[in-house]
Amino acid sequence: MPGPVVVQAQAYPVRVSTTLPMIPPDLPGADLVSAGVEDLRIGEITVPALLLLSARERLRQSGIELPEVGVEQPERALYLLLEDADPTGVHARYNALRQRLVSFCTSFEQVARGRHS
Repeated sequence: MPGPVVVQAQAYPVRVSTTLPMIPPDLPGADLVSAGVEDLRIGEITVPALLLLSARERLRQSGIELPEVGVEQPERALYLLLEDADPTGVHARYNALRQRLVSFCTSFEQVARGRHS
């Protein structure tokens, strides 16, 4: 059985555009995104932080910039961190988190398009 996942990274402050809309708290998964952004801002590599890093490009295209951190494979690191916490339910938990993030991204993009119309 593999040992615990150790992820070392240095985070830098999140770059936030002055035109970036606030993350509406009622969007699905907004709690995960807010937690992940805050964790990355203070240099914590957590489940929400790794989840965001795994979707860095899509979030960037939506206007959410994440700090550069030294995690080369955030999807794998996320899966291993979840596996360390609950080996029997890791696959379902991983998929549920990914789906929540996809729901957030889709909803956030729709909100952003509505503001620019």
